[in-house]
Amino acid sequence: MGGAHGQGLLPEPELGPPPKDRPGPLCSDPSSGKSGHPQAPEGGSSRPGKTNTAVTMTTTHQPQDRYKAVWLIFFMLGLGTLLPWNFFMTATRYFTNRLDESQNVSLVTAELSKDIQPSAAPTVPSPERNLLSAVFNNVMTLCAMLPLLFFTCLNSFLHQRIPQSVRILGSLVAILLVFLITAVLVKVQLAALPFFVITMVKIVLINSFGAILQGSLFGLAGLLPTSYTAPIMSGQGLAGIFASVAMICAIASGSELSESAFGYFIIACGVIVLAIVCYLALPRLEFYRYYQQFKLEGPGEQETKLDLISKGEETGANKEESRVPAPSSQPTNKGHSIRAILRNILVPALSVCFIFTVTIGVFPAVTAEVRSSIAGTSAWGDYFIPVSCFLTFNVFDWLGRSLTAVFTWPGKDSHWLPSLVLARMLFVPLLLLCNVQPRRHLAVVFEHDAWFLVFMAAFAFSNGYLASLCMCFGPKS
Repeated sequence: MGGAHGQGLLPEPELGPPPKDRPGPLCSDPSSGKSGHPQAPEGGSSRPGKTNTAVTMTTTHQPQDRYKAVWLIFFMLGLGTLLPWNFFMTATRYFTNRLDESQNVSLVTAELSKDIQPSAAPTVPSPERNLLSAVFNNVMTLCAMLPLLFFTCLNSFLHQRIPQSVRILGSLVAILLVFLITAVLVKVQLAALPFFVITMVKIVLINSFGAILQGSLFGLAGLLPTSYTAPIMSGQGLAGIFASVAMICAIASGSELSESAFGYFIIACGVIVLAIVCYLALPRLEFYRYYQQFKLEGPGEQETKLDLISKGEETGANKEESRVPAPSSQPTNKGHSIRAILRNILVPALSVCFIFTVTIGVFPAVTAEVRSSIAGTSAWGDYFIPVSCFLTFNVFDWLGRSLTAVFTWPGKDSHWLPSLVLARMLFVPLLLLCNVQPRRHLAVVFEHDAWFLVFMAAFAFSNGYLASLCMCFGPKS
């Protein structure tokens, strides 16, 4: 599963949450912490009447992530987060063919119920149905990105009113229901227009709940050492590979498109169910519960906790997930307005937004329309888009996401980061000048398939690496 291993977590001795105290880049493997040791000799117990023991327990008996169970659960949750959308995206051929088949069914129905002018039947609905099929990728992208943007922003306010478990479990269950409906509709005949509308509504729902799920999941990962953001990003990258390989296997099997699509959606349902089981198992793990006690800590909260411990006061807030913090820390928590938080994360937040704006702007709406110049009548024509577009993108995107677990450049405050993010704009004209068909105005400059493969690999790698880097730097800010 790539190089995204959450190594270097075991010797963490600090009492506060590592994201606030640990120096250095966020996604690299953290070294042994040093905060907490100076206070250890003078610390008291978190329980009345027991001094000189609690700090020692906290620092030297810190729970370990046995068998990397928490890391694997976050990897699985990351996989379940983006797998639904990837299955929808790679199944576009099924949806467009389904629209064409619905058109043919409607034409046959009109032919059987002959009226005065049977010849009018093919000419009236055909342009409308062809239009639905032609604009499917563009409308799908629009219906995916608008709710994704809206609910990602809305999640900044929902987290204060809706419990985290409700947001995560509710989103997973909702996405599961949408996919069950999608799998059922594979076997149900529908006219083109109703099928198109229902599909777009499902895409809106999946991305709305997916935005809430992703935001909540990264918030959940923010409770743990910073290297636990990497498995989420790596799992999301692997979701695309999984969907692409499934599509290629379906083509190789020679099965009908509807049967392949039904298999897609059933597999997606299984992965979502597995993600739900993983999330329910997470609170049972000692390593996760250990970091849960720092849930609502802000700047200066660690010192407050150390003071309370040294005075021998009971930290009952830990048992209530810090819902009733110490009086001295309450003003600090209240002082963190949304505006102040957004100001602190402005650069990584805008960078992530710009990265995905450029990516979604051309993938898959433009890149899926590139045609092979060397396939001719060979089988490569059938595999060109699944391999060169979807599989290449997802493999290199995953490699870029996984690399941040072992290598982080540029740094959090470096000017190179926003510069590299802006430089990705170059991929837009490069991909447009490939053999995208049909075309009316621009000439084809990079006609050979090799150009498209190289551009897609670099485009995907930069997307995964820079996005993962920004997502890791966000919690640090």
